[in-house]
This record gives sequence, structure tokens and C-alpha cells, in this order.
Amino acid sequence: MKSGIVLAAAVLACAGLGAQAATALPALNIDKTKISVSGLSSGAFMANQLGYAYSATFMGVAVFAGGPYMCAGHANYTACMYNASIGANQLSTMQADLNNWSGGADDALSNVARQKVFMWVGGADYTVGPNPMAAVRTQYTNNGVTAANLSFNQLASAGHTFPADFAGAGDNACGTTASPYVSNCGYDGAGAMFRQFYGTLAARNDAPAAANYLQFDQAAYSAGNPGMAATGWIYVPASCAGGASCKLHVALHGCLQNYAQIGNAFLQNTGYTRWADSNGIVVLFPQTQVDNTSRSTAASGSLANPNGCWDWIGWYGGNFAQKAGTQMAAIKAMVDHVASGSGGGGSLPAPTGVGTSAATASSMTIAWNAVAGASGYNVYRNGAKVNATPVAGTSYVDTGLAAGTTYTWTVTDLDAGGAESVQSAPATGTTTGTAPTCTTASNYAHVAAGRAHQAGGYAYANGSNQNMGLWNTFVVTTLKQTGPNYYVIGTCP
Repeated sequence: MKSGIVLAAAVLACAGLGAQAATALPALNIDKTKISVSGLSSGAFMANQLGYAYSATFMGVAVFAGGPYMCAGHANYTACMYNASIGANQLSTMQADLNNWSGGADDALSNVARQKVFMWVGGADYTVGPNPMAAVRTQYTNNGVTAANLSFNQLASAGHTFPADFAGAGDNACGTTASPYVSNCGYDGAGAMFRQFYGTLAARNDAPAAANYLQFDQAAYSAGNPGMAATGWIYVPASCAGGASCKLHVALHGCLQNYAQIGNAFLQNTGYTRWADSNGIVVLFPQTQVDNTSRSTAASGSLANPNGCWDWIGWYGGNFAQKAGTQMAAIKAMVDHVASGSGGGGSLPAPTGVGTSAATASSMTIAWNAVAGASGYNVYRNGAKVNATPVAGTSYVDTGLAAGTTYTWTVTDLDAGGAESVQSAPATGTTTGTAPTCTTASNYAHVAAGRAHQAGGYAYANGSNQNMGLWNTFVVTTLKQTGPNYYVIGTCP
């Protein structure tokens, strides 16, 4: 979505925050009613996706120069940026997804109406621009977000950038669209956003301690996603590290903006941590990485991800905007772990020694050490509980998995009263076999490529013979190949 340069290593050293040995992501005492998310550019598209898909989790969503939910699920990504106008018919198509997935692939859509939404865009932003942002506002309004809960802000002279009211090392002028895409615009974007979510704030600390920035093992949550880095960052104010009840905010960088590309600029120059430090807000900074492999996308053909963007166009599966989307589930699993230190009422410690074994193409055995006094255990895969009733023993066989796919599991225990402990440290495992191949294309293209056939004006998947809908260029379907010339309608993890 952007073009730019990577800051020199000398500039990063001057920022005062160097790479660390990765630690485990901490579990903290988080008020689960005060979890919010924001992002710039591709991070804004991702924040929007998280807010809709996990509407039961996120009470606040901030979109800094992004576009509406599932825009690139139905149109080439270029139709969702470059200040393109997004009309009512396009929004209606996206709305059908929101309606159809409500309460299933996504959390209940009714939750969105209670969210507090903050929006900001530069009037001189020609990378995304005001028109796609206007469509975001319309989409939120159509889904019940009131005027009192929606703040829309446009700064005429600003380019495609994150707005701050101070100049960080290496930042550009506000009207410049270039790396590191953070600018002194005389506008405190982070502060305005946090006030929209949390109300009156204590004065910010303009010198947050470097020791409060922790580089953590992100691979434990990313299920091997090739677009996510091995490590992420989290800012933990001293009060939160000491056990105080705190809020949690997820801050998503844009393309060409991860730590490997611009170092500390997004972490330190945006102002997130200045406000977080004095207001009891933990800030989670998940990180992408460059992925130069060309992959089939939802509606944009085959593309690589050389700028390290968050997945808003379907690089990593047709379910990219749903709860099951690989990057979506990874971020949610991080959120759940950070928030698990709030205790949940359980009187027992989390299980230890969680590990995986006996992998097959569709199953994995998860085992752990017994916890004295536990009446049972729950097993979570990628943040979602997989057992219907408490597990009596100290192992569980998780089935229905995809071949050649990496997953992450955690385990909790239940005390005599049924109260659940915090989650264990995560364990990862990869199923055997070859990961299924998914292709998202129009039904016409599927037939032309030999993945489907047509009869009576309808397209049918080869092998399974599932009806894909009308045989034309307008109906888009994701087909999963599960065998030689055998396809089913579905998505890959």
C-alpha cells in the first residue's frame, strides 16, 4: 500500500530501544470490558476486521486511513484505496457478509452498535484517502454505531501517515507520504483516540521507560503464518506489571512499518505509549514480516506481500476477515493470553508442561501435567475452546484439523467450584501431510481453470459436485483442493 525506505540502523540505535531476546508474552490483570484496537493503513483494515469479527471482545475501534470490512473480499484491492469512491451497491455486498456471518464465522453483529469508533484521515492522503474512509463511516452507521460513539476526523494538509503532535526521530512532515509514515501534524491522534474510548485521561508521560517495552515470542501464536514475524512487542506500564487492573489496546502498524523495516518509529513516535504509561493501558504491537511468495487472493489475483502488510485482501485464506482467519486468530490469541492474568475466579494455578505429540494429518494429542485439586481441564486451539465438556484426564486428542498446518494450544483447569484458571503457556504443533490448496476466484474462472464445471448456467466443483452458484464472473467462490481433481467449497486455515 505504500512505498518508502527502511531507516538506517544508526537511526534506530538513536531511538533508544534495541532488539531484545524474546520473552514469553505476559499474562496481566486486564479489564475485559476495556479492550480496544487501532491501526494505520493495512493495520486500519485489520483493526476494522477485528472489530467486526470479534465484536464481543473489542469495545473500541480506531481506523487511521483504512477501508470498509470485506471491501477487498469482493473487489480488486485498488478499488478500496487510492481515494476510490465506494458506492451503496458495494457496501450492500459487504453488508451481506456481515449479516450472513453474524453469530457464526463472526461474533454477533449486534455487538457493533455498542462500540466506540474513532476515525482519522488526511485530506492529502492519496494512498487510501477520504472516500474509502467515508465508506467506513457509512458501514458503521448502517450497523448501529451512533453519532455520539463515532468520531470522524480529517486534516486537510495531512498525507498518508499516523498523526502526532511531536516530532520523533526520523519522522516526516505531515504532508509527506513516506517512511516511517509517522508525522508531527500538530494533532495528537493517539490521545484523541484514547479519549474517545476511555473518556478523560491523566496527563501523558512523554518519557515512558524503555524497560517497559518487551519483545515477545509471537511465533507461539501465529500458527506459522508466513506474513507474521517471529517476535512482537508489548508495552506494559509499571502499574500493570505490578498487578493493577489495566486496559488493553492492540496497535497495528501499516505496510512497510514493522519493526524490521522502521525500527522503533511506530512503537515510540506515535504517542501510544506516552498515554498508556500514565493511564494504565497495556499496548500490544503485533508485527508482520515481508512475504515474497505470490499467493492467490480473494479478488485481486495472485500477489506477493513484499511490504509486510496485514492481510486485508486474502493472502492467507478466504476467511481472512473472519474469526478463523490465520492472522485474526493469532492476534485474538495474543489478546486472550495477555488478558488471562485477570484470574477469572479460579483458585488454582495454570497447568504446566503443555506439549503436543502423535500428529496425524487431521489430529494432534495435547498433554499436560496434572494440577492438584483440579476437577477438569479445558483445551484451547488458537484461542478457541475445543472440548465440549471438561476433560477428566491430562491429555486430549484434538481432531478435525487441516493437514500440514501449525496450530497453538493452551490449557486451563477448573477448581472444585468450576471456576477456570488462567491459560497455560502455549504449545505449538504441526499436522502431517500437505496443506490443502485454496483458490478464490469467480465461478467463470474456476471453470476455465478446470477446478469446476458448468451445467444449466451453474458452476459445480469438480469431484464433490457442490453447487457454487451462477456460472459468471460476478459470483466469487473459494475452492479447497483435497485430492486429485477433487474440490470442495471452503477455506484453508
